[in-house]
Amino acid sequence: MSQDLTQWIAEVRTLQQQLVATQKERDQAFNSAANWRRLYEIEARQRREESAEFQAQIEALQHSLAATPGAVLEKDLAAVSSLQGLQQRLDGLVQQCQELTQRLQAEQAAHAQTRQTLTAALGDTFDALR
Repeated sequence: MSQDLTQWIAEVRTLQQQLVATQKERDQAFNSAANWRRLYEIEARQRREESAEFQAQIEALQHSLAATPGAVLEKDLAAVSSLQGLQQRLDGLVQQCQELTQRLQAEQAAHAQTRQTLTAALGDTFDALR
């Protein structure tokens, strides 16, 4: 009888240790999920701020162009004395447009990658909790 009681006590202690270990793992997973959530929120906030800044820049440029479109065009045309100069100016503007487009696409790709990585990590953390 004493051996059965000792065996049961040992089993209860083992289960208590497993419970403590499982609770510790759960707490670590919750902390990890909270950390990933915080990182995602920081990244999202930064992207929103950058987007707002870019939008403000676009609006300022549009306002500037709308206010004096003829003067800007006349100034550009006055600076260009030949057809070749005009072609070079146009080529420069096209190149600038392509560079801006590439930068925008790179920014969008970086945002998508960050979002995917953080979402996957958050999902893995929640899966680990189960």
